[in-house]
Amino acid sequence: MNFQQKLEEYAELIIKVGLNIQKDQPLLISTTTDTIEFTRLVVKKAYEAGAKRVDVNYTDEVNARAFYDLAPEQAFHEFPKWAAMQRDELIENKGALLWIDADNPDLLEGVSIERITSFHKASGKALENYRKAVMNDVITWSIVAMPSPKWAAKVFPHLEGEYQMQALWDLIFQVVRVGEGTAVQKWKEHIDHLESRAALLNAKRFKKLHYKAHGTDIQVELPKGHIWLSGASKNGQNVPFIANMPTEEVYTAPLKTGVNGYVRNTKPLVYQGNIIDNFTLTFKDGAITKVQAATGEELLQELAQTDEGAKYLGEIALVPHESPISASNVLFFNTLFDENASNHFAIGEAYPTCVEGARGLTKDELENLGLNTSIVHEDFMIGSADMDILGELEDGKVEQIFRKGTWAF
Repeated sequence: MNFQQKLEEYAELIIKVGLNIQKDQPLLISTTTDTIEFTRLVVKKAYEAGAKRVDVNYTDEVNARAFYDLAPEQAFHEFPKWAAMQRDELIENKGALLWIDADNPDLLEGVSIERITSFHKASGKALENYRKAVMNDVITWSIVAMPSPKWAAKVFPHLEGEYQMQALWDLIFQVVRVGEGTAVQKWKEHIDHLESRAALLNAKRFKKLHYKAHGTDIQVELPKGHIWLSGASKNGQNVPFIANMPTEEVYTAPLKTGVNGYVRNTKPLVYQGNIIDNFTLTFKDGAITKVQAATGEELLQELAQTDEGAKYLGEIALVPHESPISASNVLFFNTLFDENASNHFAIGEAYPTCVEGARGLTKDELENLGLNTSIVHEDFMIGSADMDILGELEDGKVEQIFRKGTWAF
């Protein structure tokens, strides 16, 4: 297939599998001005699939940086009501949300941490209804990516400029299984495989996991009725979709107060346009009690203090070290990809879909089930080729889940 044919296949995959657009369904796309040509192709595919209306919200990195550098202080404590209302209307109309990510990993480097965290808090509060809809899979949503010049330069600094974009495109096509005209079928087979892994874990009913690797020794209890899920989700109308493309994980929610020990990251965390790396988090009774980082420590500390729930975990995910993304030996500086190369945890909000009967419950009801609630949900990578994970069953028996970075069963 030539490049244009691969673009067509990728756009079709996003619409038919990622979003699984239904007839007369509205779609809202959020992306950057670096993606205009590809976004136009996605819009075309959406209408061909039966979408009723497709709207696109573009951001421009020059304008975004100007906001953080030059806007008055009060602007970082507010969020536009019209932006929240747009999402609320989409939820009411059972629409679909798509993010096409092409962000510059260093976009906000050097920006005041106070400005970044203040605006994150303001937007989190204003978009509470929208976040609940996404976390509960009330509506269809998906995150995909395409290269931008600055992102490609970050990933492939050793290549000449003209080859950087092509190298990143080639890698993205590879890990999303695009290039042979059979992507839709390959994704069906891939999801079936992940579902089988989730089913094995659900049959075990582990009550606790113990992670051990260089720099990591941590135990994570699981709530009663926990559910292991794959990257395949179903919205409020029982229509399947894929929230992250690519996806290589099976995941569940930890017991909020049941995390004890310490964990070290194995890949950088790109958060709000800044890189956080070489960090260790120490937990006691679920809460982060100590933060150490060689790069971005102050920002990581601020993230963990965004609200009460930000110092607890909301997700644990299992990804074998030999996953296609890990096998590429490329650091993407993008969580969508890097989290699918590695076992990972997430700070903040838990997915209610990960516990039986929790979907749609109130904050207090979720907390009573042992699930964490927060306005943040940030994944960070902890997996490595030397990671072992043991699972403790209800009767106290211990079984190996991961051995040297890969499945033990």
